[in-house]
Amino acid sequence: MAEAKATTVIPADEVEKRLASELPKWKLEDGWIRRTYKTNSWKGTLMVINTVGHLAEAAWHHPDITASYAWVEVRLMSHDAKGITDRDFSLAKKIEDVVQWQPGSEGQGLEGTPQGDQRFAYVKYD
Repeated sequence: MAEAKATTVIPADEVEKRLASELPKWKLEDGWIRRTYKTNSWKGTLMVINTVGHLAEAAWHHPDITASYAWVEVRLMSHDAKGITDRDFSLAKKIEDVVQWQPGSEGQGLEGTPQGDQRFAYVKYD
């Protein structure tokens, strides 16, 4: 039964409400949920693309990605359902958690990327 819910198209008004409460940096536009991640360089851009690629392949749910030197846009829609489904929200949440992860702020032994040194700049965190 979980599969039926995963492939049920969510009405646009509900998508907007869920984005506001669950994924506030994402937006609904042209039938996709979208998020642009800003990076500090091409290196950071490639790392974000590879991260999204790994998560999408593991989930077997593949976004559209557009990239430039210092940004990556991720777009999700369930093509088979022809709209936004719970699968899109699930993958968007995982992408958000991983790309926005800042281990240095957790105080659990991982220091995170050095701040203030452009040689190590990666993602521009929100």
